[in-house]
Amino acid sequence: MSSVMCSGSESTLKNCGSLELRKSGCSYGNYAGVICSEVRLVGGSHCSGRLEILHDQTWMSVCDAAFDQQDAEVVCRELDCGAPVQVLRAAAFDKGDAQMWTQEIHCRGNESQIHLCPTSPAEKNNCLDISTVGLVCADHVNVRLVNGHSRCAGRVEFYHRGQWGTVCDSCWDLADAAVVCRELDCGEPVDALGGAYFGKGSGPTWIGFVTCTGSESTLKNCGTGRRFASCELANSGDAIVICSEVRLVGGSRCSGRLEILHDQTWMSVCDAAFDQQDAEVVCRELDCGAPVQVLRAAAFDKGDAQMWTQEIHCTGNESQIHLCPTSPAEENNCSHDNSVELLCAESLKVRLVDGNSPCAGRVEVLHRGQWGTVCDMFWDLADAAVVCRELDCGEPVDVLGDAYFGPGSGPTLMSVPMCIGSESTLKNCGSWAWGKPVCAHNEDAGVICSGHKHSRLVNGSHLCSGRLEVAHGNTWMSVCDAAFDQQDAEVVCRELDCGAPVQVLRAAAFDKGDAQMWTQAIHCTGDESYIFFCPTSSSLKDSCTNGNIVGLICSS
Repeated sequence: MSSVMCSGSESTLKNCGSLELRKSGCSYGNYAGVICSEVRLVGGSHCSGRLEILHDQTWMSVCDAAFDQQDAEVVCRELDCGAPVQVLRAAAFDKGDAQMWTQEIHCRGNESQIHLCPTSPAEKNNCLDISTVGLVCADHVNVRLVNGHSRCAGRVEFYHRGQWGTVCDSCWDLADAAVVCRELDCGEPVDALGGAYFGKGSGPTWIGFVTCTGSESTLKNCGTGRRFASCELANSGDAIVICSEVRLVGGSRCSGRLEILHDQTWMSVCDAAFDQQDAEVVCRELDCGAPVQVLRAAAFDKGDAQMWTQEIHCTGNESQIHLCPTSPAEENNCSHDNSVELLCAESLKVRLVDGNSPCAGRVEVLHRGQWGTVCDMFWDLADAAVVCRELDCGEPVDVLGDAYFGPGSGPTLMSVPMCIGSESTLKNCGSWAWGKPVCAHNEDAGVICSGHKHSRLVNGSHLCSGRLEVAHGNTWMSVCDAAFDQQDAEVVCRELDCGAPVQVLRAAAFDKGDAQMWTQAIHCTGDESYIFFCPTSSSLKDSCTNGNIVGLICSS
């Protein structure tokens, strides 16, 4: 197996995805290895329960004789939990039916695994079912953000085997950042950055690159690449996250009662002096559209959050509400009846431009109020499927690159998108380099979705017969029959999924209509998937009237 891609929930390694093993894929120094814990806590949570140790392929309960604080520290560290809180007897958890392991454990407390601790035989008759060890470790948060303006912004650090280390910014993107923000209860991700934005980290680099889907409860559940000795070896820096610290509750992601995170507590906001400028900052920070309405508490439930009584004074162009100046609110003027409620526009995060319809064109993504492009590197049908679904444009028909619809402008926000195809929005897909200009604009990605029609047949007896009209810009135009031939008809019928052309007619067979005349001559070879792809030549203006409109009957 080469480049194994497990989600972590598979029952066997063979169920994981992997790239085909290539002869040059691995050298003798690149074979994978793993160290498992061989210890577990049963009957409680991952970090609490009756202690069992794996011995000769059998899970065994541990006798509490001589089991002390140093032993507990090793177990808790090995399970990636926090410090030991309490060593208990079996009364706290069920006794279970596991065989008793009667060895006494004598750890110094700094071992990485309990199996590295010395043991000695326990005294006979000193170990009964009621003498099994129960242990409570602290439920330790395994990720933190440091050197930022708050605990919800900073360099990502990861806790593993009792030590904090860093995460490389290779492949670091908004899907990864979303998991960190959720794990820390910090709202939505505002940005996923790299480099030394919040200073350079120290200690081990635990994770080389991360591939989260965005729905994981903790960063440890995400797929990761092997760690590097340092990020510099991978031409990378440390991963950075900025979380919103603001949310709308009781409605949708873009509507509800406004809450702000203050001193690790979510608090409702007093509506005294909260105005349009403040609302603009909140809606932008949450990646929603413009504010539609600032409401009082009648629209959503009042909730039981504590009231944050500061008045907010944004200019309207701040990137985050926490960057706005504040002042103490007037006394006795803030209750749950005065909490701010906000309705932002549900803004689309992706659009297709310069393709003559909303369902075809260059792919652009909206981030923090600015549109940017997508690099065509590894741009594929799975990525395009997400865009077409998000825009309600059907299925992807063509995946295009090399700035087929013209070069864009602004930043290149996504490079090497890694969608599985089921994501609800392109921004939820992994990306090899979020916000990094890996590509120039002559490599912008494009897509044509099935919901985009370049041609249609109107006023016939069914969808596959009628007067031919083609889309030009946002206007449907009739087609001049000068030079329109069998090859052109084959492309139209194929595009409309109407079988083969039966007959090319003039307008006498169908009504002339009042559509404007498109006077370009079409020169298809007959194998194009869309009439849009066929070459055209200069105007036939003098030979085209409403009496020269193409009518077409296809076989289906």
